[in-house]
Amino acid sequence: MTLPPNPPNPPTAPAPVPDPLDHPDARQAADFAATETLLRAYVRESATDVPAAGTEMLLDFPASALRLRVPVRHRSATGWHRFGAPVVDGTGDVPAPADAALVAAAAIRESTTGRGLAAHLGADAVGRVLNSAGRVAAHLAARRAEAAGTTGPTPFLDAEQALLLGHPFHPAPKSREEASEDELAAYSPELRGSFALHWFAAHPDVVAGGTWDGRPVADLLRPLAAGVTLPEGTVPVPAHPWQAREVLRRPEVRALVEDGLLTPLGPGGAPWHPTSSVRTVHRPDADVMLKLSLGMRITNSRRNNLRGEMRLGVGAARLLAAGPADWLRAEHPDFAILRDFAWVSAGTSGAETGLETAIRDNPFRGAAGEGLCVAGLLAERTGPGDGSAPRHRTLLAEAVERAARTHGTTVAEAAARWLEYYLDVLAVPLIRLQARYGIALEPHHQNTLVALGEDGLPTAGWYRDSQGYYLARSRAAEIERLLPGATDDVELVFDDAFVDERVGYYLYISNLLGVIGSLGAQQLAAEEDLLRVLRARLERLRATEPGAKGLLGLLLDAPVLRCKANYLTCVDGLDELVGDVHTQSVYIDLPNPLAEALR
Repeated sequence: MTLPPNPPNPPTAPAPVPDPLDHPDARQAADFAATETLLRAYVRESATDVPAAGTEMLLDFPASALRLRVPVRHRSATGWHRFGAPVVDGTGDVPAPADAALVAAAAIRESTTGRGLAAHLGADAVGRVLNSAGRVAAHLAARRAEAAGTTGPTPFLDAEQALLLGHPFHPAPKSREEASEDELAAYSPELRGSFALHWFAAHPDVVAGGTWDGRPVADLLRPLAAGVTLPEGTVPVPAHPWQAREVLRRPEVRALVEDGLLTPLGPGGAPWHPTSSVRTVHRPDADVMLKLSLGMRITNSRRNNLRGEMRLGVGAARLLAAGPADWLRAEHPDFAILRDFAWVSAGTSGAETGLETAIRDNPFRGAAGEGLCVAGLLAERTGPGDGSAPRHRTLLAEAVERAARTHGTTVAEAAARWLEYYLDVLAVPLIRLQARYGIALEPHHQNTLVALGEDGLPTAGWYRDSQGYYLARSRAAEIERLLPGATDDVELVFDDAFVDERVGYYLYISNLLGVIGSLGAQQLAAEEDLLRVLRARLERLRATEPGAKGLLGLLLDAPVLRCKANYLTCVDGLDELVGDVHTQSVYIDLPNPLAEALR
């Protein structure tokens, strides 16, 4: 019997190229993460065209006589590109790898000399890129050493602790200068740090602060200082332990101590957990969260609270209580604003002493802690350290896949549904609040939270942070009638066009396009399909919300929008918390993906 010949072997698909984020060496994975984030920010802000996935992008840096070849893993309609490891072009048969130090030096030199500045003016920015890469390496090494399945103390804190790599469009998202390794181990959410607050006892005559409803601020603070021995008749004033050491060098604080009006008590009380912003701390059993001053330079800024911001938070709480909060509860019961409703400091000169602390609502008490920071949901994970990829690249991917299983749909359909729910619990209330009252906020990913149902879909949303309040000038008189004095002594009122511009960046570009970009970069859905979902929802809102037509016309129809340039802001060494709000950061024009092409 003659056997038929063996059939030819079918062609095999090429093995997928491993993601450099999953490199077994945490330092190399961190170096690539820093390089990719820097490149993503650089191509956005230099208007560099990114070719299709599967090709190479050539980047020329004439000021350094350097050309890089960068593999494109994913080309994003919203800018969330994924790259492979870059190499130096023209270096022989085995191209030399381009690490974060080389890419940062070349890109930043190009950006300084290209604008007529001396090359050495970019050295500080290069240092911050490398500092950030070092911090990421420490985060990855610590997480990879944890037992499988380790999570934070509560779901709320787990999301706050998830930002191992940092902002996807910032060249130095994890730079933290002036603190030791031991200090950073305690102060870093990525390392699951916790610490006792440093307490001061202040004589009532030197206590500054206020509350939205007139309650003595001391009444809010004393329960938080349980376990701390306070001298009779004094007010407890909390401080971050790093800040406590620093402020004792300041002349005004030293004078208060020498005069017996301020007594350093040292660390005490139950430990607090740093959240994603590092300076805001949370305790699952506390009624409030605390936004502490922290003069350490983190990314671009020293995070010292300003008294004007503290007063703005209290004023905003009063303004919300005068009507907008009731309107939100009635119209959007699944959305709420976390108020910075009180503040405290010591020192009566009127200037900041470094002891300024904002007191914030904490609805995320107990073990449930259902509010999840959106930045934490989108935060990319790396592999476990054996070269393999994580099961889910992000918490968002895990939620979308859970929604697909629960509802029996494809992952792409679940991603579209997730976006629709997200828009309804977060974006629509924010846009309608601005349309109804002229009140606008800065809802970037770190300032927004969502709750997820058992099926993984968003069920509620929150906004936090009193720094980001704007009132459209056209509505100022109406707000004054609603709450006389609402606009006194606070920087709140801005031209309508400026307010729309900032909402266009924070809500639309940073938040909504960021969610779409993350879903696309993880191959969960096509970004073009998700952009259509976004456009359809905003079009429906434009048809039903006359007060939002100006903002929605900008988002839907403007060919370009103003976008904060995190890379150039870093290169120029700007502190985004200092100076006039119009010039604190560099802004660029960015093509709008929802413009005519998607009609």
